[in-house]
Amino acid sequence: MSDKPKESYVFHRAEAPIFVSHGKGVYVWDTDGRRYLDGSGGPLCVGIGHGIEEIVEKMKTQAGKIAFAHAMHLTCEPVEKFAEKVAELSPGNLKKVFPCSGGSEAMESAIKLARQYFLEKGESKRYKIISRWLSYHGNTLGALSASGHPARREKYNPLLLDFPHIAPAYCYRCWFRKEYPGCDLECARDLEREIRATGPEYVSAFVAEPIVGSTLGSVPAPKEYFKIIRETCDRFGILFISDEVQTGFGRTGKNFGIEHYGVLPDMMVCAKGIASGYAALGAVVASTEIFEPFKKALFVHGYTYGGNPLSCATGLAVLEYLTERKLVSRVAGLEKVLFEGLEEIKEKHKVVGDVRGKGLMGGIEFVKDKKSKEIFPPKVGFGSSIVQQCFNNGLLIYSGGGSIEGLAGDQVQVAPMLISTEEQVREITSIIDRSIGEVEEQIKL
Repeated sequence: MSDKPKESYVFHRAEAPIFVSHGKGVYVWDTDGRRYLDGSGGPLCVGIGHGIEEIVEKMKTQAGKIAFAHAMHLTCEPVEKFAEKVAELSPGNLKKVFPCSGGSEAMESAIKLARQYFLEKGESKRYKIISRWLSYHGNTLGALSASGHPARREKYNPLLLDFPHIAPAYCYRCWFRKEYPGCDLECARDLEREIRATGPEYVSAFVAEPIVGSTLGSVPAPKEYFKIIRETCDRFGILFISDEVQTGFGRTGKNFGIEHYGVLPDMMVCAKGIASGYAALGAVVASTEIFEPFKKALFVHGYTYGGNPLSCATGLAVLEYLTERKLVSRVAGLEKVLFEGLEEIKEKHKVVGDVRGKGLMGGIEFVKDKKSKEIFPPKVGFGSSIVQQCFNNGLLIYSGGGSIEGLAGDQVQVAPMLISTEEQVREITSIIDRSIGEVEEQIKL
């Protein structure tokens, strides 16, 4: 029986969202009792599953002790232990953790941290962040300024900072009309060109997602890409920030996506999987070198709910669950099953131009014509139709768009939870396969 209100007073972003009752494991139920297989955890947020009792119990325990302690004046055990756990999982000298409430806040914090780091070093001209077109780094104004997705920026352009952008690492639609590996990684070398054009003395950092998430649908960079990026950043004395909001905490088969590329960033921006949706939580993880000037200088930045005890206790519980059950080590086997299914879908359906990703972070790009890579007109809403048909068939996946200049193109993200069985992963790809076929039939392709 439905318990939906007759009228909603919520300012919903989308029309008529599914009214969810509860979740357990890899499933969620709506208020009419219908079960959905959660094939993406929202925007790749839920990794360890819904409704885990031991997580809930630890949240209750912390709420009974203290739920709020302002980080400017107070700290407590869950905050300290959470930071220690994140540092333990982080590579190299990335050992200083600045907790906040989500990915946009974390990116905003990293942008300001990079700026103040150079101020403390006496390099006061450095403030600009270079990022890539067709990227997404958050919705707050600083983070959106760094984002390179025109459709998300368009309505707010007058408010945004003039941060430069370079070409994406997007081999399926190479901006230089070349083919990997004979391309000399022009997309990576574009960073040096932009640094010189902007003026090295004005650039504080370069930020990138190791695998581009919602704006491109899980596009990994070529294996040599970030080595060129790291070398370029070092040569010009700028920082490298890895945006791990979607890729962090096991999603790709390693703790962090950047670990696949054999380089170490100066900062990582984390959220989503850090608390698996059980709490609003994010963090900047900075190197000990970045932290050094702040031993004597106050970081002039903070949030009311940064370092919140209840959120940090939740994040700690999630990360302990992740590590104690060795969930990251399961990803390689499940990755094989996922991408076998996605490749079969690509071979079977003429509307599937590309499948890509890493670990349990998959993507499907849809095209009107495989050979030319022509897209469907935006008014067709092809990607949205696929997502809706998956919903109709009891599967939740995540929609995306904007692979063509950030304004057109259709793709979806497919991201099974780390607790999934092989059978559940196969069920996800099977429902997607069936849903694509049904949409093809509906529009007479």
